Amino acid sequence: MGGGPKKSEHLLVILPFDPPNAIFDRIRRNHPHIKITFHQLLFTDVPWRARSQVPPEIFQDATFLITLSAIPPSSKDCPNLELIHFTSAGTNHIADSPIYTNTKIPLTTSSGIHGPQIAEWVLMTMLTSSHHYALLHKWQNNHRWGQDDQSGIGLLRNLHDKVGQRLGVLGYGSIGRQVGNVAKAMGMDVIAYTARPRTTPESKHDTGFIVPGTGDPEGKIPNAWYSGTDKKDLHHFLAQDIDHLLVSVPLTKETTHLLGEEEFGILSKRNAFVTNISRGPIVDQPTLIAALKAYDAHTASMTDGQGGFAVAPEADMKADTSIPGLKGAALDVTDPEPLPKDDPLWDAPNCIVTPHISGLGSAYVDRCFQVFEVNLERREKGEKLINVVDRERGY
Repeated sequence: MGGGPKKSEHLLVILPFDPPNAIFDRIRRNHPHIKITFHQLLFTDVPWRARSQVPPEIFQDATFLITLSAIPPSSKDCPNLELIHFTSAGTNHIADSPIYTNTKIPLTTSSGIHGPQIAEWVLMTMLTSSHHYALLHKWQNNHRWGQDDQSGIGLLRNLHDKVGQRLGVLGYGSIGRQVGNVAKAMGMDVIAYTARPRTTPESKHDTGFIVPGTGDPEGKIPNAWYSGTDKKDLHHFLAQDIDHLLVSVPLTKETTHLLGEEEFGILSKRNAFVTNISRGPIVDQPTLIAALKAYDAHTASMTDGQGGFAVAPEADMKADTSIPGLKGAALDVTDPEPLPKDDPLWDAPNCIVTPHISGLGSAYVDRCFQVFEVNLERREKGEKLINVVDRERGY
């Protein structure tokens, strides 16, 4: 009874880089019944219209598909397809495709793999800004021992370390959990916001893929947890004296321009620093620029003549200095992408812009496949898959 050879299955991999042969060898060792076909395809404007660049017979025979963006145009093109795994954390880029809207083929993401790398980018940009690294680098490039720069030394005297500052994580998923983990180690206070309430210990657990030794598997790091899906709930969270806001919610119709004039007005109470590693359209970009300019204009007029502030906004963490605007931002995502050369965001004061690279690293591809391999094992055991996209929620 039982036993016997497993039915032959076909894994189709369509990615914009060279084949990861070492990973393929690992899959073949653990799942010898799976045939693997690799097709290299660069990015397409409309992912599900890439069929002309992919041999149709490959889609016809595929049991599994691993892809960044290219998918079959319709279910007729993939009658045997049982699972599509994306190497991205989200699926908003294919949410209008027939495969997404008209089929029930399970879709899984690589959510969970990005936490370590993106958390390092978040902390790097946070500290680069608060420690005025651009100034320090300028001194080095000029071979200048900056102690004689009274203006620069004044800025450094007024900086505040992160101990006791509050990090608000808007979207406490795998990335938010790892940022919270690292921020907590630096002495920061962490609070979290999710769409659904997390009122029991079990509901706070991370049920997706977790890179070992990272994140917040049991959801114990936040000192407070907020939730909701309307503006009132969001504003209540933003009003919790947040010094640094991390935007890590998925892009959906509901989260488009989630942060705008009202929200930045609330965050201006603490002149918060805003980091967005999610998607550009979640933030109303012109309004963000205006908030950055407002802070910059007022602090520029408050210098004491010695390079420091007559009123130092970071010197007393509880002081209400009534300075409008946001002290800075770090954006790895913009609206649109790529950002046009003449976009005013490039020159916004105290704003770091990088070209959607915070998740890149040497471990990226292997971890993407690890999620798929975990689900292969679960599928063979009849267990529930992880990282499955809820089509109704959009993530």
